[in-house]
Amino acid sequence: MQIDIGISEADRAKIAEGLSRLLADTYTLYLKTHNFHWNVTGPMFNTLHAMFMEQYTELSTAVDEIAERIRALGHPAPGSYAQFAKLTAIREETGTPTAEEMLRQLVEGQETVVRTARAVFPLADAANDEPTADLLTQRMQVHEKTAWMLRSMLQ
Repeated sequence: MQIDIGISEADRAKIAEGLSRLLADTYTLYLKTHNFHWNVTGPMFNTLHAMFMEQYTELSTAVDEIAERIRALGHPAPGSYAQFAKLTAIREETGTPTAEEMLRQLVEGQETVVRTARAVFPLADAANDEPTADLLTQRMQVHEKTAWMLRSMLQ
């Protein structure tokens, strides 16, 4: 059945492509944050362990919202490690860095997600895709605030 929501197929495809990159970045950041939750050590263990859990829980909800928006636009959402690896701009961590390095990497990851969302926003705005624009605005707000909080722990 054809989708007739007032956004052309070409625009929906471009927006879905951008949202797929956002989904990949968000999922990769989710995995990294969960990894750091499991493996953090040091004097700030309790604080960071709890903070990372709060962050990966929020990211888990976000990936579902982003994927569902891609589907509402009529496109398949990427859902494999291989697809995410091709689409993400976030560097995977395979070692066990220090707590301070974990914080640095998570600040970088949060800011990367903001940049990806910001890059998709003009596509949604030009197509009068308010639901996607709203989603992107919310994601930018969450990630900017989280980056600020993480960055504050490094100062």
